[in-house]
Amino acid sequence: METAIQLWTLRELREPLSDVLDRISAAGYDGVEFAGIGDPGASRHALDEAGLGVAGVHVQLEDLQSDTRTVGNQVRTLDAPYLILPYLDDDHFASESAVESTVTLLEMLAAEFDRPLLYHNHDHEFVPLGDGTAFDALVDQTTIGFEFDAGWAHAAGQDPVELIRRLDGRVPVVHLKDMTEDGEPTALGDGVVPLQGVVDAAREAGTEWLVFEHDNPEDPVDAIQAGIDGMTPLLR
Repeated sequence: METAIQLWTLRELREPLSDVLDRISAAGYDGVEFAGIGDPGASRHALDEAGLGVAGVHVQLEDLQSDTRTVGNQVRTLDAPYLILPYLDDDHFASESAVESTVTLLEMLAAEFDRPLLYHNHDHEFVPLGDGTAFDALVDQTTIGFEFDAGWAHAAGQDPVELIRRLDGRVPVVHLKDMTEDGEPTALGDGVVPLQGVVDAAREAGTEWLVFEHDNPEDPVDAIQAGIDGMTPLLR
C-alpha cells in the first residue's frame, strides 16, 4: 500500500500548494488526496515537481451532477485514479426507500465517468435498518467501490476491521483516522481505533492507498509529520 495525506487536514495552512506538497514529500508520503479539484493543471505540475502521486479527489455531489463533462476532464488532467463522493446527508440513509434512491443515484453517477466512483462514509450511514445498517444495505445493493473511513465507522460503534474484510476487493482507498472514546478525531495512536488491525485488513482486502486524515489538527505542519510517523510502523 502507498501512503497519502488528505489535504483537508491542511486547509488552515496558508501556503502555496507547491510548498505544501514539498512539505508532504519531505515527510515521506507517497502521495496526496485532494479535497476539491481546484486548478488541475497546476496541481498536476506541482505533484510532478514534488515527486508525489495522487490517491484520488473528493468532489461534492452538486459538482458531480451539474457538469459531469467538466469534472471528468478535470479529473483526467489531474490524473486521479479515483473520483470520490465525500458526503451525503442523513436523509439519504433514513429508510429503506431512501437507501434505494441513494443506490440509484450512486450507480447513475458512476456510469457518467471513466474513473471509478468511490463513496466515503462518515458515521451517520450506520443507522439501524432492517437486520443491519443503512451502510450494510448500501454495500449489498451497489456495485461501486468505497473509500472506507475507519475512524468514523468506529465512532459509530462499528468494527472497522470486519467491515474492511467485508469490502474485500471494493475498498481501494482507506482513511486511517484515530478517534477518542467520545468520537472526536485525534492523533494516530492517541485514540481507540484498532489501527494495526485496520491496516492489516486493508492490505488483505487489496487496498491501494492508505490515507491519513485529521479533521481538526492543532498544528497542520506538525500533523504532516505526525501522520506519516503514525502510519509507517503499521505498514511494516
